[in-house]
Amino acid sequence: MEKTLKIAVAQINCTVGDLDGNARRIAEAVVAAREAGADIVVTPELALCGYPPEDLLLRPDFYRACAFALEDLADRVRDVVLVVGHPLAADGRFYNAASVVRDGRVVGTYRKMRLPNYQVFDEKRYFDAGEDALVFSVGAVRCGVSICADVWDSWPVEAVRRAGADLLISLNASPYHVGKSRERELVLADRVRESGLAVLYVNMVGGQDELVFDGYSMALDNDGACTYRAPAFEESLDVVDWSAGRWLGGRCEAPLVEEAEVYSALVGGVRDYIGKNGFPGAIIGLSGGIDSALTLCVAADALGAERVRAIMMASPYTAQMSLDDSRALVAALGVQYDEIPIEPAMAVYDRMLEPYFAGLPADTTEENLQSRIRGNLLMAFSNKTGRLVLTTGNKSEMATGYATLYGDMAGGFGVLRDIYKTLVYRLARWRNTITPVIPENIITRPPSAELKPDQIDQDSLPPYEVLDAIIEAYMEQDLSPREIIERGYREEDVRRAVSMLRRNEYKRRQAPVGIRVTERGFGKDWRYPITSRYRDEY
Repeated sequence: MEKTLKIAVAQINCTVGDLDGNARRIAEAVVAAREAGADIVVTPELALCGYPPEDLLLRPDFYRACAFALEDLADRVRDVVLVVGHPLAADGRFYNAASVVRDGRVVGTYRKMRLPNYQVFDEKRYFDAGEDALVFSVGAVRCGVSICADVWDSWPVEAVRRAGADLLISLNASPYHVGKSRERELVLADRVRESGLAVLYVNMVGGQDELVFDGYSMALDNDGACTYRAPAFEESLDVVDWSAGRWLGGRCEAPLVEEAEVYSALVGGVRDYIGKNGFPGAIIGLSGGIDSALTLCVAADALGAERVRAIMMASPYTAQMSLDDSRALVAALGVQYDEIPIEPAMAVYDRMLEPYFAGLPADTTEENLQSRIRGNLLMAFSNKTGRLVLTTGNKSEMATGYATLYGDMAGGFGVLRDIYKTLVYRLARWRNTITPVIPENIITRPPSAELKPDQIDQDSLPPYEVLDAIIEAYMEQDLSPREIIERGYREEDVRRAVSMLRRNEYKRRQAPVGIRVTERGFGKDWRYPITSRYRDEY
């Protein structure tokens, strides 16, 4: 018999816990794949329940519900083979599994062998490791199955090869970070070179809390050449042909440039966080600065201008330029816009506190009151309208504590939480190449919180290109201050930046969840103690 196959790649957006909705999406893919003449349709990792389910996996009722959903889904599968990811409870053990469904029933189940427990992954908390390879036949072709991290080591793929597979099908829910798609392709090429097996890699898309899945499903021939690549950050159903170690047909989308990738991740993260949680829209506090401008662009692109409301809350220290630029920005985007001066509220607070602060000099207390007044107003609009406040603080500010608790940190979702300030500028310029909506003044003027006269960020922070490099070296590369200084940075800047980073952990714990785009963000993969006397000098 001729060794050929048509395989449908179901690159879909799943929602954690939405068993009915996910099953419906998978069933629709099955129908479309069958109509396209496919022999097999493959879904992402844990597609039936969404990824990552986190502590839902500690609930016995969750496993029972998933089992019922799998049984119901299997009953709808005819005339095509489905490979579907789902959690599995069996004999007192728990697995990240993928089942092969044929003619209404499960005919084989693979259990993930390699359980990642690094970065954002915590699978050893929930799952037991599988031990056996799974190979199933469709016609004359023997297909091996693996799940995500299994392809990052040689031995699970070698087990599939030894079991007699002609090709490898890999189900994935691989979160995005900058550079991840290239890293995956290099890893897959290594597995192909070692095993001689062609690989089909199917990945999830969409946002789930702080994670965004970028898709980029791909196929590599048995010589390591990538001959199929799905689009980034979009749902798709493509049919690719496999014949004698090579993939035929299907598209091969070029990877996006870094700014386009990151911006797409932010848009997808906002769209799904707002949409999957049922918020009718978003509210953003505008300042006339670049962070709030970029956040507003992301929100408008994610949700549509009609679902976004911007509020400018000027103080006596707000420059006319900030007002003018904000008005130009909202006009270009077409979002709803309001201006609410906060000077009357500032005066009330001054009168209330004057008896207690008499004789004490003005300091950051009065500056932070301005930010908290604005936070109160934004949350009042959120409560009244049901819309979610999107915070505008970036990663550089989150690292150094250059943000006010219960002020500009007030809100429900941190769009730029993992975006360094230097990247904020790059993204703003890239967004303006699509349509020039952000006024040039916002991009070129020195950044300022505008909480006192003539204030700029560099009054209290190193230049952002220096600060960002220090933060990246310390938190993403785990270098000590001494090692960073040896790279040529001024000791004063390094000590100052690291000190600010360490002492502001208590603030980050109270910040809203935000989108992760770097290899290590302030979230699932940053778990430092708030109370700690350790000083990393070695």
